Amino acid sequence: MGLTAEPRAPRVHVVGAGLAGLACALDLTLAGVPVRLYEASGRAGGRARSFHDARLDRVIDNGNHLLLSGNRSALRLLRQAEARDSLVGPDTARFPFLDLRTNARWTVRIGSGLWPGWVLDPARRVPDTRTRDYLVGLRLARASARATVAEVLGPSGPLYERFWHPLAVSALNTEAERAQARLLWPVLRETFGRGGLACRPLWARQGLSETFVTPSLAMLGRHGVSAQFNRRLKDLDVRADRIRRLVFQDGPETVDPDDVVVLAVPPWSASVLLPGLKAPNQFRPIVNLHFRLSAPPPGGGLTAPLGLLGGTAEWLFTRGDIASVTISAADHVVDLPPETLSEQVWPEVAGALRLPADTPVPPVQVIKEKRATFAQTPEQVERRPGPRGPLGNLVLAGDWTDTGLPATIEGAVRSGHRAAETAVVLQRKP
Repeated sequence: MGLTAEPRAPRVHVVGAGLAGLACALDLTLAGVPVRLYEASGRAGGRARSFHDARLDRVIDNGNHLLLSGNRSALRLLRQAEARDSLVGPDTARFPFLDLRTNARWTVRIGSGLWPGWVLDPARRVPDTRTRDYLVGLRLARASARATVAEVLGPSGPLYERFWHPLAVSALNTEAERAQARLLWPVLRETFGRGGLACRPLWARQGLSETFVTPSLAMLGRHGVSAQFNRRLKDLDVRADRIRRLVFQDGPETVDPDDVVVLAVPPWSASVLLPGLKAPNQFRPIVNLHFRLSAPPPGGGLTAPLGLLGGTAEWLFTRGDIASVTISAADHVVDLPPETLSEQVWPEVAGALRLPADTPVPPVQVIKEKRATFAQTPEQVERRPGPRGPLGNLVLAGDWTDTGLPATIEGAVRSGHRAAETAVVLQRKP
């Protein structure tokens, strides 16, 4: 009597090992679902990774990212990867700012409870603002899909110029005059709306890879899942409305009848693989500059990222002897030569760190992500697809899909979690 092979459990093929793909793969793996993970490049992390830079001889992030303690999806991923302690931040919700035009400094300090009593205290709120000014934020909850941030919250006034505008540009990576107002509401609802305990600033202790990528890959590895790198997906072999094979440059992979495919790739790649897919097709750049100082800043560096107003850069981070700044919605500077850009930005950094005005520009690395996020305008937000793909066994993931959140780390990770849930549902369908 011959042996009968046990039927193989349906698996999920996750294409893309950025944060969305990693979150999806980890969710499924920990739930006992067999996973195969593919990545087109030689490393995971996508646009949220760190690397050793030869020019600076330091590990730097390809982009600076500020998280908040209310980012439940990102923190869930870190708990799953046993890496929660890889984020650092102050014990209280405080956000220091510097107006580069006047050299005025202040710190917004938010109380730990739900009661927004901090807006009653002039010493804890944005200078020159009144308590009732903050009620304007509630307009975001009922903003129309076509309204922009500037139309709903602006277009002027101390609170708009010193809080709403920089928040919108940083969170949406789109100029406030064009960014969809409604997309900013869930950011407020999930963080500031839940009190200070949900909006403490957090950032990577060492780097984004050390925080998100390496621990996630290690946890996947402990469960027998190894990412297959340098596997670029060229085509989808589709028959009867289902993907039957994944056609990679180095050969195809069979997709069995009960398998599910998760495409966790950028929207431009998804649009090539899926002609006719309605997806965002306009993008905004982010520019980051990393300066290697001659020594760590006085006092060991910033205790929280510093918001910069009135200059080119928007946020200043320090880690050891590296000072890094971020320029969001960077169309106005992305084409400048790195030397010109660093000479323009360095005086802002030196002033913020209280260095002598004549301190020469130190070694610097300029990183330009020309398609960092999709343009989060009303027209482009309307093009975001949900997790269900146009094929019977296809799921979409990525910060460009419709998570209800902006295209941020939190949005990318949440898309991965939703993709995992959707994939399980598809597997259970007869």
